Amino acid sequence: MLVDGKWSKDFHPVQGTDKTGGFVRKPSSFREKIGSPKFKAEKNRYHLFVAYICPWACRTLALRSLKGLEDIISISIVEPQLTSKGWKFGSYPGATGPDEILNATYMHEIYTKSDPTYTGRATVPVLWDKQSQTVINNESSEIIKMLNNDFNELLEVEENEKAKINLYPDHLKKEIDELNEWLYPRINNGVYKTGFATTQIAYEEAYSVLFQSLDKLETRLGTNSPYLFGEQLTLSDIHLFMTLIRFDLAYYSLFKANLNHISDYPNLSAYTKRIYDIPAIKSTVNSDHIKQGYYSIKALNPTGIVPIGPKKPF
Repeated sequence: MLVDGKWSKDFHPVQGTDKTGGFVRKPSSFREKIGSPKFKAEKNRYHLFVAYICPWACRTLALRSLKGLEDIISISIVEPQLTSKGWKFGSYPGATGPDEILNATYMHEIYTKSDPTYTGRATVPVLWDKQSQTVINNESSEIIKMLNNDFNELLEVEENEKAKINLYPDHLKKEIDELNEWLYPRINNGVYKTGFATTQIAYEEAYSVLFQSLDKLETRLGTNSPYLFGEQLTLSDIHLFMTLIRFDLAYYSLFKANLNHISDYPNLSAYTKRIYDIPAIKSTVNSDHIKQGYYSIKALNPTGIVPIGPKKPF
């Protein structure tokens, strides 16, 4: 991690722990918003730094694709393996190659360019402003709301079907926010609380909450509704899908979340495949990067051996 702008500690997945040894995730540090006088929605001004292995980062890739923002917001995709200095730019298949924004080698250099005294982790996603050379936001749940809402004026809404897509409609905002608040500690971060627990008691508690929550979602999706809110694809589906699609590939084995595979849940499995089959979503899923990335975490897999299967998420 970075301390006062200097790389001082090799990457480790456990950011912090509570008194029982439970995993504690540090909050995101940059929380500016598009749409303010300082950060206006403009074509070719903003850039996303992402990783295919990261569910948080792939939320932003999904919204960029669903909304047709590919020609408005550029992207960099880092290599999948987590190095001792964190995310690295490079030529691994599927990555976008050397960084052309700041000529950086590691993601942490993007953070110190924005704030030379930054202390914290250099995570993805990052929404970067090429004009002011600064990180705007590194909180995925906020970035995807911006991508959903704040660039429509650049898309000619009346003639662009993608611009009409709204995953955060006014009449569902309260319910979406409430469900996302429920999903985060139990499932989105719940898999990490299971996999990164440092004591048996913390692991068992997180494990129990995770699978109880998956059971509740299995029941919720048993009503013949295609999505969490019926016929309407929403941000909640993006939040949930990005965890589910990684479950059988990595979390089940590496994170010891091994009560059931997602494929063992008929409704959750059908739901995950239904969303995966949306072309704009499918383009964000790279099974090789997911496995290469998670199994490069030395604290969990010191040998670095990557399992051969499963080769696909289904």
